[in-house]
Amino acid sequence: MKKAILFLAAAAMVVSCKQLAENEYEVTGTFADNTFDGKTIILEKQGGMMGLTPIDTVKVEGDKFVIKGTATDPEMVMINVEGKTDGRINFILEPGEIEIKVDKDTLYKSVTGGTFNNEKLEEFKGISYKIYQENKKTEAANMAKGQEAMKTNDTVTLNKLRKDKESTVKKWNGQLVDFVKKNPKAYCNLMVLGQVAQMRISSMDEVKKLFDGLDPSLKKTKEGKQISDYFAKLEAEKNGQPAPTAEGAEAAGAKVGDLAPQFSAPTPDGKQLALKQALGKVTIVDFWASWCKPCRAENPNVVALYNELHSKGLNIIGVSLDRTADKWTEAITADKLTWNHVSNLKFWDEPIAKQYGVASIPATFVLDANGTIVAKDLRGPELKAKVQELLAKS
Repeated sequence: MKKAILFLAAAAMVVSCKQLAENEYEVTGTFADNTFDGKTIILEKQGGMMGLTPIDTVKVEGDKFVIKGTATDPEMVMINVEGKTDGRINFILEPGEIEIKVDKDTLYKSVTGGTFNNEKLEEFKGISYKIYQENKKTEAANMAKGQEAMKTNDTVTLNKLRKDKESTVKKWNGQLVDFVKKNPKAYCNLMVLGQVAQMRISSMDEVKKLFDGLDPSLKKTKEGKQISDYFAKLEAEKNGQPAPTAEGAEAAGAKVGDLAPQFSAPTPDGKQLALKQALGKVTIVDFWASWCKPCRAENPNVVALYNELHSKGLNIIGVSLDRTADKWTEAITADKLTWNHVSNLKFWDEPIAKQYGVASIPATFVLDANGTIVAKDLRGPELKAKVQELLAKS
């Protein structure tokens, strides 16, 4: 009897573990039911300035789809499901059996696994989502407190709220740093490091130290080489013109008291818009991107501010560091950002960001009616207080 049980167990392992050739991948996606039977699944990757590039197309059969192919280095890719308009499924394409449980309501909540890097990506997403929810809850509560404190000029409460926000960001930063240190072989760390840099809690030297601690295999990937080149460039610029780092940005870019650098760039509909055309009694130049989680988390506060004070003279012009028009415009629509927007879709090579010395986002510059920079990098209640102060003087 024992032999029979062992034989059946061994047979089950043979059936469940497919023999894939070297560099082969098999992506199996499972829906909750047959609703999407016959629908088209498109596997896509980032295509630079030209947008997303299709890799493969398959049909859903019943409640499943299967995509097969070969891959050498891991690469972040997306799945687009015909009939679904709530985003895409992001995962890491790499050799092995990759499993996707498609969320019936929201694609980005789909769960990926089956291979090392996708398991780690899911672990990272869990950490990020938990902190994001905590931050969102805290900000919602603090918004009301901040508004009340501004009415009564309660600086004690305003300072406490600012410190609370700083504490939340430091906590988030700390958890991301811990994740990188504990998972030196995880491909998603190449993206996690970008988030750490954006938060401006860790210095660029600390970010480089984290990168240096990653497995050598990650540094050989396309993204790893780009990061290596970036740090090499910073090193080369140390004795020359200040590099666009968190430490050097203020020296290299626009400062409080300066006349805001003029610029003109494409809007989402392809027209050119100049800063001088968008000036109001008060103007916020807001540097952001669809891929920037801290930016997206701050957007509801900016929307509320704009909706309340636009009629009194507040204008906003958003400058995106996106790479593709579709991601940019999707985020504008999703976050209900009804003000002016421009972008050259050049990521960190965005010329306007270089003009202003922006090394991390979100970044904001508050201009008066003459286009002079009167404040920078304010958030929430502090930003609202400054805008109200300027409008009262105009």
